[in-house]
Amino acid sequence: MNLYNFLYFFVLPILSLSVMLVFVRFIKGPSIVDRVIALDLLITIGIAIIAVYSIITNQSTFLDIAMILALIAFLGTVAFSYYLEKREKNG
Repeated sequence: MNLYNFLYFFVLPILSLSVMLVFVRFIKGPSIVDRVIALDLLITIGIAIIAVYSIITNQSTFLDIAMILALIAFLGTVAFSYYLEKREKNG
């Protein structure tokens, strides 16, 4: 078994299953914090899928896209935590 078969038959199905499970948590999340964490995890799984696709197609440009997406996800999480902190101080 080479790397490409491993990625196609093992890694991508696991990532697909995890996307479905996290999306269920995103829809059913009892609170807004659960939904934001699920959205952050969906973006992280998307980054992993982009990285696997970059390895399969042997194009490193997709890794740059994954890095930008990771930066946007991190800044979104920081902004949401800042919002929660300000909301607790006001209420």
